[in-house]
Amino acid sequence: MKEGQVPDVVVEPDADRLARAVAAALVARLAAAQAVHGTALVVLTGGGIGTAVLERVADLVREPARERVDWTAVDVWWGDERWVPADDADRNELGARRALLDPAGVPAERVHAMPASDAGFAEPEDAAAWYADRLAAAAPEGGPVPRIDVLLLGVGPEGHVASVFPGTPAVSDRRTVLAVHDCPKPPPTRVSLGFAAINAAEEVWLLAGGAAKAPAVARALGGEVTPEELPAAGVHGRRATRWLLDADAAGELPSATG
Repeated sequence: MKEGQVPDVVVEPDADRLARAVAAALVARLAAAQAVHGTALVVLTGGGIGTAVLERVADLVREPARERVDWTAVDVWWGDERWVPADDADRNELGARRALLDPAGVPAERVHAMPASDAGFAEPEDAAAWYADRLAAAAPEGGPVPRIDVLLLGVGPEGHVASVFPGTPAVSDRRTVLAVHDCPKPPPTRVSLGFAAINAAEEVWLLAGGAAKAPAVARALGGEVTPEELPAAGVHGRRATRWLLDADAAGELPSATG
């Protein structure tokens, strides 16, 4: 955790209400960013909770009275992607397009997908370097990444975030985007943002649901574990870090936290 920064911990009763609460908060945050900057930028995560959030956002899009985001002025990037062909169901991009991006009408030029394995790159390292160049090209004044209003991250049961797993070279890699091999969770090869990009976001929201995540959540928030041991412990936003949990994932936290 960033020195001096106290994370915001929000606990919802169950996974469905967690997804709904995160969706409403995300719409509000993107709308606020657009009010200030004219545009908004979000980095998406995959997995069950990530997809559920996007589906709930799409529900809000269908309610005109609740619509506050101009989806034609939202830039969408990804925290990680599986190194599989473009039409493979494992791709986070495909799930996000179905759940939200296509229904909301996000323009193609604002959807910045990580390359697929059949996109013409010989190795995932080449795809990672290309994505890093894209991020830098969108950044102000030659910085490494653009202004990221919200970066969503799922948390794995062993504490991984994006495709940064405990005890792997990705934990100490200082590049903004990197190729990851031999992931403990299939598919084994990924392209992922590194901590240099993740921790450059204005706000980072870590999402966790289910009792299997409870030990990792408690260890990360306990402050006595290193990012090498538990990558989620090394994540922080520039302005805010939010842990958004269901009751099961928060089950091992001190009662005062919830």
